[in-house]
Amino acid sequence: MYQPHLTHYRTMSDKERKEFSEKLKYGLELAEKRMIEEKALRHEDVIVSLDGITFQRIPATQLLRK
Repeated sequence: MYQPHLTHYRTMSDKERKEFSEKLKYGLELAEKRMIEEKALRHEDVIVSLDGITFQRIPATQLLRK
């Protein structure tokens, strides 16, 4: 079945890809910061892992101090 709206696409240039990547990184960092701030207000912990195998529970207020 022919779907004309799917056949006309273009790939991002290197510059567009870099800008998109930077915006995505910024957005993720902002979301993480806001999540930690909200958890700190409720005196909750955050589960973190540096290696993806071992996990640690850390008070959100402690993460804000860093």
